[in-house]
Amino acid sequence: MLFASFTAAEWFLLVQHELLLFAAAFFALGMIDEFALDCTYLWCRITGRIRTPRIDEWELDQLEGLAGPAAVFIPTWQEAEVIGSTLTHMLDAWAYAQLTVYIGCYRNDAATIASVIAATRGDPRVRLVVHGKDGPTSKADCLNRLYDALEEDEQRTGVTARLIVLHDAEDMVDPAALPLLDRALWQADFVQLPVLALPQPDSRWIGSHYSDEFAEAHGKALVVRDALGAAIPGAGVGCAIARGSLAQLARASQGKPFAEESLTEDYELGLKIAQAGGKGRFLRVRTAEGRLIATRAFFPALLDQAVRQKTRWMHGIALQGWDRLGWGRQPVDLWMQLRDRRGPLAAILLVLAYSLLVCAAISMMLSELHIVALPAVSPLLSALLWLNLFGVAMRFLMRACFTAREYGWRQGLIAIPRTFVSNIIAIMAGRRALIAYIKTLRGAPVIWDKTEHWDHPALLKTVDKAGA
Repeated sequence: MLFASFTAAEWFLLVQHELLLFAAAFFALGMIDEFALDCTYLWCRITGRIRTPRIDEWELDQLEGLAGPAAVFIPTWQEAEVIGSTLTHMLDAWAYAQLTVYIGCYRNDAATIASVIAATRGDPRVRLVVHGKDGPTSKADCLNRLYDALEEDEQRTGVTARLIVLHDAEDMVDPAALPLLDRALWQADFVQLPVLALPQPDSRWIGSHYSDEFAEAHGKALVVRDALGAAIPGAGVGCAIARGSLAQLARASQGKPFAEESLTEDYELGLKIAQAGGKGRFLRVRTAEGRLIATRAFFPALLDQAVRQKTRWMHGIALQGWDRLGWGRQPVDLWMQLRDRRGPLAAILLVLAYSLLVCAAISMMLSELHIVALPAVSPLLSALLWLNLFGVAMRFLMRACFTAREYGWRQGLIAIPRTFVSNIIAIMAGRRALIAYIKTLRGAPVIWDKTEHWDHPALLKTVDKAGA
């Protein structure tokens, strides 16, 4: 009888209060998680468990080549605009005779094949591998074709590669990256270098928001994972795998080390190596001049492209990962996997949060019109809201600080309002990811839903300054 006497406005306020309490509670859990990561990072910095060593490039130049043959895998599909710049820069930066770059192309992608041939100009270090299927299949399928080509070459020449490095068609490699990875694999089975998503003057909000996310993720989150001994996921670029570890994965998967049924085979790669007993490392090193040794790239500058890319990441990591990889047995691995897989829930909470902002405005309007009186805020809800306010302020501060460290204080300040761009894209990608996941559960095939690339950082004179 009590509820029956409620007016529509009173029902509106009641539902709003309950949803606000629900959202505030879950946001508070997320803020506590982020605060725990911040505190872990700061403690490890203070105690010296986290540090960014500096290395003199002259020392690397004095090395007499690499410790053994190195192979670079670059899968491509319709990358004629950027693959030439990538190869030209890579072959110049990594002038090692022991290097072989395997480029995977599809037989129905003549433009990319022509670009590869034109850029390499008969360089014997480049191996063009044309897939026997029409593209696109999946990125992992293309990588497995490159692995087959590597095995064929090893059997024919009798020379076995020591390490395999993964890169994408749009990457700009660091000159010091390959010798650094070569050294690091003496103590590890899998090594991941940072990725720097360069700010884009023509896309200050969409394309450049990746700069903020990668600056924090590869400047803090992965650094903490490495310091705590957690499994290191692969980013798909700038990562090296010991030849024996990749062979072990191949033997366990019928000769296919890269999971063709996964949308994020690169993410799974590092975790599978850890599950098999291998050691993974995230290596953050600067040169004596202060340049971060990392892979630099431009990320999607258009909204639909950014949403598609993040849909693939969220689908593969958060949804497929739950099914395919299970959960870690060690507490630190479980913590990190929970962080990796919270994307869809975070998207739902963000929708709820922005909806509640609209509801709050409506409630205030109803109160001003004396249609209904606003209810008093309970002590629990008040405490949760203050905790969330503090957490949001901390998130803005951390995002600004890590972005400013890599790109300067101006980009650090812009990173704060760009957080809202990240949220909107995450919401849109979360909806698409859930729909795509349901389709795969019904038997839909995994297709290489790649993003388009037009610009390459090697063509810009400002890259060295932006990435230093």
